Amino acid sequence: MIYEANAEVRKKLVPMFKSFDSTIVLSYLQGHMGTAWVDDLENPMVAQITVGIFVFYAGDSSTKEAEEMLYNLPEFTLAIVDSDEWKNRIETVHSGAIEKFQRYSFEKNPGHLNRIHIVNLMSSLPEGYEIKKVDNNIAIAHSFNVLSEDFVSQFESVDDFIKRGVGYAVLHEGIIVAAATSFSVFDSGIEIEIATHPEYRRKGLATIVAAALILDYLDSGKYPSWDGANFESVELAKKLGYVFKESYDTYFINHIK
Repeated sequence: MIYEANAEVRKKLVPMFKSFDSTIVLSYLQGHMGTAWVDDLENPMVAQITVGIFVFYAGDSSTKEAEEMLYNLPEFTLAIVDSDEWKNRIETVHSGAIEKFQRYSFEKNPGHLNRIHIVNLMSSLPEGYEIKKVDNNIAIAHSFNVLSEDFVSQFESVDDFIKRGVGYAVLHEGIIVAAATSFSVFDSGIEIEIATHPEYRRKGLATIVAAALILDYLDSGKYPSWDGANFESVELAKKLGYVFKESYDTYFINHIK
């Protein structure tokens, strides 16, 4: 049997997840968003952290509670673990229902982000386009939410996003065609979510809107963390000044048996 962790249990999970280089994990461990499940409320030996579609596992992968957690998933799941034992358990439990791929992490060093360089990147906004900070009207706009379901979904409400998060959007003829927001928040920064409408790609819009968001957080003294889902994301991050660290295994679990 597994149990949902409360604030006191959350503190006990910090050592278990210390090897994870993920600000999304920090978002939960620092009490900002997400949920966790454990095998024991007093002395947890295995745990699951879920923030949106991201699910992280740590502890003893061999237990029956670990298997129960491996079925305790959101509708769409990206599962991330830190050991071969956990990878083997996922591949066994969800055999035939997973896709293993690489995501890409970057050094979390604000010194790599040169403000002058990022400001210069914003100067190439094409004529006929405008950039705006995300407000309530943009956050509820259909064209904003169809770009990505995850722009504000980790927050309790749009008002909560406006209070605790930040976003920027590029508009063309009143339609939001690119945006970058804080997918999740942690004590000293955010994890970036970014998307561009397919018909508006290769115009530099992702670069511009990401630059606006990054500048906002650098000016506030907080760090805009970047984690790449594909090669295009990696190249954009490098263009902005992020320094590649490593690739890591991620599991897309496409159904629950």
